[in-house]
Amino acid sequence: MRGATLRGALGAAALAGAALLAATPAAAQTAPSAAEVAAYRGLHAAAQRGDAAEIARLAATGASLDARDPQGRTPLHVATFARQRTAVRALAQAGARLDLLENERYDAVTIAAVADDPETLALLLSLGASAKQVTSRYDGTALIAAAHLGHDEVVRQLIAAGAPLDHVNNLHWTAVIEAIVLGDGGLRHQRTLDALVRAGANLQLADREGRTPLALARARGYTTMTQQLLQAGAR
Repeated sequence: MRGATLRGALGAAALAGAALLAATPAAAQTAPSAAEVAAYRGLHAAAQRGDAAEIARLAATGASLDARDPQGRTPLHVATFARQRTAVRALAQAGARLDLLENERYDAVTIAAVADDPETLALLLSLGASAKQVTSRYDGTALIAAAHLGHDEVVRQLIAAGAPLDHVNNLHWTAVIEAIVLGDGGLRHQRTLDALVRAGANLQLADREGRTPLALARARGYTTMTQQLLQAGAR
């Protein structure tokens, strides 16, 4: 009995450590600082202030639409961070690539997802950006990041756009697992879990220690999420 208790304690400690490691995906995303913004010129500056006319003018002169700042951000990344949707559209119409990753390995879709910005996300997806890319230091997806944060509207958008429901990141977590392990058990994470369940996410995929989403929800004392999983046939 004492051994089982010890194993449980060690398992809980490992889970807590992994959760701490991955608890702040937004921190891994670095929006341009005030100093960086002040130093921007050309397309980066136009993207930051949402100047579609200047973007079109610069594009016509042959300016590089996918130029990088020191952090690897393209004008599209900058426009997405700044929620400058007119700039996002102008860049896409001029031929900017929508799939590029900045230095922290985030694309525009994941930037919008982490920012809980469904309007910019919807625009990016309508312009042809993909919800399927592997992004971030965790080899995750925009869906996993949004599920982690309980951004339920964004989660539904990404699901509708074909985001992979059962992608496993390098922590061995899926979107379902992250909604539980890194969530707070509250309404938005419950809605996130509901969206994933309704979309057909695999509820039996376990973490690296063999813990299923149901076991994880029970361990965290998330009664409502536990009931959601049970009603969906989780084991």
